[in-house]
Amino acid sequence: MGRTDELLGDRYEVRSILGRGGMAEVRDGWDTRLARPVAIKLLHAGWVTDHGLRRRFDDEARAAAALNHPNIVVVHDSGEHHGTPFIVMERLPGRSLADEIAAGPMSIDRVRAVLADVLAGLSAAHAAGILHRDIKPGNVLITASGAAKLSDFGIAKTEGGNHTRTGELVGTMSYLSPQRLTGQPASPSDDLYAVGVLGYEALTGRRPFDRDNPAATMRAILDEPAVPIRKLRPDADPGVVFVLESAMAREPQFRFGDAEAMRAALTGQPPARPATRVMTMPLPMEPSSTVLPPPPAHRPRSRLKMGLIAAAAAAAVILGVILLAVDRSPERAPASPVPTPTTTAPTALMSVVPHPPTAPADQGEEKPPHGKKKGRGHD
Repeated sequence: MGRTDELLGDRYEVRSILGRGGMAEVRDGWDTRLARPVAIKLLHAGWVTDHGLRRRFDDEARAAAALNHPNIVVVHDSGEHHGTPFIVMERLPGRSLADEIAAGPMSIDRVRAVLADVLAGLSAAHAAGILHRDIKPGNVLITASGAAKLSDFGIAKTEGGNHTRTGELVGTMSYLSPQRLTGQPASPSDDLYAVGVLGYEALTGRRPFDRDNPAATMRAILDEPAVPIRKLRPDADPGVVFVLESAMAREPQFRFGDAEAMRAALTGQPPARPATRVMTMPLPMEPSSTVLPPPPAHRPRSRLKMGLIAAAAAAAVILGVILLAVDRSPERAPASPVPTPTTTAPTALMSVVPHPPTAPADQGEEKPPHGKKKGRGHD
């Protein structure tokens, strides 16, 4: 819009430029109805006649307005003024992650905190079916408390960088995944790839695939390995390095499954998802109960089993004694019959003796009639 002294939508004052992208610019603004500062995004005049882009601008504005998350910039309003679409957002102090990176490599703790905020916002957006598609330092705004908020959900670069100026194309291309560069549909994995590049730049102060021209940058993203983070930043936490380099994998299957999984790996905390029914079930009170004695229902069976074992053991002992008795050294029967009564083994035991003795055990030293020897059980 050419004039800045009139109210946008009869409500918002449009002031100085805060930032400019390939398809839109962001202006400082003032909400005269609620007396508060706002940020106003305006589609460039050159794209106003592109009906497809205008429709997407409106769709993305409504989608972003539906998101309510502490790590996503709040969208207050949207509309059209003299044929120019606009979006009204909350006004933050004006500092972005790009400003922090420009001051030099960031501390590991600060990088972890910023990326955790970014991933939390992405998790909420992806759950609502919204892809960002333009993750870069300039689109991560910093609040007065130091928290990070995502802005510009899929608006500034949705129609591809080939319509933007060369310098702006390189800046955006550096965060695009190989899949985006080869024309594949955007997916949540592409946003996670961009977060990995964002963290790489924040830790090292340089982009992993930045080259002298867009063609060389594209070739590097598609074919060349990035310099390992630990080589540029030896003090980097190995866990953080693993998360970032995994997110930057060329093939999506080697990246994290979703933003919440990547955030959990980065922070070492479990994913912030509702617990499943299995997870909320109470744990057993006595984990060692599996080694306690069997319940009463099984005790009769155990007694029977033990009784059988005991009877078998007793029978084995008795049988052993008898066998030893019949396997003694050669014994002699008495020279003449003795009219005294003999002692016999119990009937139950006799049934298990193959050859019963011909004389009582206490007369084993006497000779049998006619000089015969008593038979041995193991001859």
